[in-house]
Amino acid sequence: MSRGQPSAIQPIPRIALTWLLVAQVLVILPHLLHLPPWIIGLWLLCAGWRIQVYRMRARFPNGLERAGLMLATAAAVFLSRGSLIGLDGGVLLLVAAFIIKLVELRSRRDALLLIFLGFFVVVTAYLFDDSLLAALYSLLPVTALLAALIGLQHSGLAERPAATFKLAASMLLQAVPLMLLLFLFFPRLGPLWSLPNPQQSSTGLSDSMAPADVAELSRSPALAFRASFNGAIPPREQLYWRALTLEHFDGRRWSQSAGSRRGGAVQWSPQGEALEYSIVMQPSGRPWLFVLDVGLSELPGASQMDDFRVELRRPVLQNLLYEARSWPAALRQPVLPAEMARRTLQLPPVGDPRSREWAAQLRRQHERPQELVAALLQHFNREPYGYTLKPPPVGEHSIDEFLFRTRQGFCAHYAGAMVFVLRAAGIPARVVAGYQGGELNAAGNYLSVRQLDAHAWVEYWQEGRGWVSVDPTFQVAPERIELGSQDALASDEGFLEGSPLSPLRYRDIAWLNQLRLAWDNINHNWQRWVLGYRGEQQLSLLQRWFGTLEWHTLVPALVGGGALLLGLLALWLFKPWRRERDPQRRVLRRFETLLRRHGLHRAPGEGVRAFAARAAQALPQQGELIAAFAAAFEAQRYAGAAAAPEDMRRLLRRLRRELPWRARPATEDQR
Repeated sequence: MSRGQPSAIQPIPRIALTWLLVAQVLVILPHLLHLPPWIIGLWLLCAGWRIQVYRMRARFPNGLERAGLMLATAAAVFLSRGSLIGLDGGVLLLVAAFIIKLVELRSRRDALLLIFLGFFVVVTAYLFDDSLLAALYSLLPVTALLAALIGLQHSGLAERPAATFKLAASMLLQAVPLMLLLFLFFPRLGPLWSLPNPQQSSTGLSDSMAPADVAELSRSPALAFRASFNGAIPPREQLYWRALTLEHFDGRRWSQSAGSRRGGAVQWSPQGEALEYSIVMQPSGRPWLFVLDVGLSELPGASQMDDFRVELRRPVLQNLLYEARSWPAALRQPVLPAEMARRTLQLPPVGDPRSREWAAQLRRQHERPQELVAALLQHFNREPYGYTLKPPPVGEHSIDEFLFRTRQGFCAHYAGAMVFVLRAAGIPARVVAGYQGGELNAAGNYLSVRQLDAHAWVEYWQEGRGWVSVDPTFQVAPERIELGSQDALASDEGFLEGSPLSPLRYRDIAWLNQLRLAWDNINHNWQRWVLGYRGEQQLSLLQRWFGTLEWHTLVPALVGGGALLLGLLALWLFKPWRRERDPQRRVLRRFETLLRRHGLHRAPGEGVRAFAARAAQALPQQGELIAAFAAAFEAQRYAGAAAAPEDMRRLLRRLRRELPWRARPATEDQR
């Protein structure tokens, strides 16, 4: 190729094309978990076409063929996702474009565009999975893309794939110190936009509840959040994580009341010692936070509502780290506002007549609310009620059929039925939905709360005592509270029904369970210290290191630290102190250093023989030794003689003895 030929028509080396194909496989692989299967067929078509073009058995697609391929792909994306925009549709369209670009890969410029597009597609995988395993895996496609970039340079590595990959990995490793510096000190900006993830938004509790919903969650091992306490972890019986409060009942479902509002005027009194803890919450697509009662969080945008749930102004669409404090013994709302009383006494005008009649009978027998509640709990404990994830179906009067016919249910059945009876008896009550308990990870001293820990319980109001929490499930299945859902439900046929490969199924195998907990601890630290490293954490870190954050101290420190890091990286790259590995060249360097002291410098590109001839003229008394050294070097280096650096060292020692320390080369007059 001529020197003046434009780079846009430079051919693509085979090594670069090979690494591009490998990189595409590695880039697309994690996306297959959420992309339709036809994307595999599209890649096979485009990759096969491009390989045949390289083998000169096919031609590049013309304009009409490219347009048809793009339109067909866009139509497939629209049919698969219902849109060409949004998170799912946009990522699918981007991956498809990344694949199609391979077919029209003609020049070095096209290859560069494909490589840069590949880096962007790697980043989009973090929208679906930002775990430590996903982050470690992403290093593979990044390294393959760098190897393809190196292969485009037409260097001596063009025929050495392993050397190309090694250089790419080395470049990535060299970038790590600068990456860490930017991660620690670059301002943590909030996202410029938020993209809701339908897969994440469909996981977890919703703003309404039917018994089947909670039972479905209890079959899922998906993580909801992790909790770390500043101090001892409370007993399991106290670990009721409030998410939302359900006050409206339509005869089938419980839902949040439209009248709930941010609780600026809600009355409660902290009593006892506060619990302090931090939560690493998984994306839920919902605005509420998980707290123990009564909980507060200083997270920006978090507010306590008048039903004591804690809520953000926006849904949680990414991993969220927040601190919280709770007062389990707090006196909650000793005076009940009229609007709150109306909401917590609401019942459908008709339906479930037997339950209403039973509530009236209990009210006549027990004047005080706590006595009626105790009677209800005793009823659940003594009567033949059962706890199961697969209860019998109920008809139109769901509360009646559960209480007096099936008597088999899950926590939502018991909480909903108890609240209905309390309201029918004139006692304000509501259902609280959230999670109960959590699995202790002793290595990290934190709790892992999963969707299978989803739970519902009851709050009723009593004059002078405010809101009081009770759990009717404890009367039917105390092991659910004392042991946790994993142990209590392990024998239930519906437990982990949709997760046959879940590691929780193998908790009885000690070494597998220890391995699972160790890996979970690593992921917890990843989410807490890396994904959770946001503006507040960065500000706290900088204040600990630099004290008061002022520009005249912060900027020089950051610039100086960056310069020091880059300097150390440069020293590591160039290694000025490293010794020449080639013994012949090492002796030659000493020969050049000796002559340099006498004013003789070897010019760039000057051969050893020419340099020795020039040095012999300048130092005629030592000319014979200089010529002998050059001849020995050439014989060993180029003439196929057996390598014997010791001969060169012997000649160099004789030359060093005969030359004065700082002799000047002979001048023309002296000669």
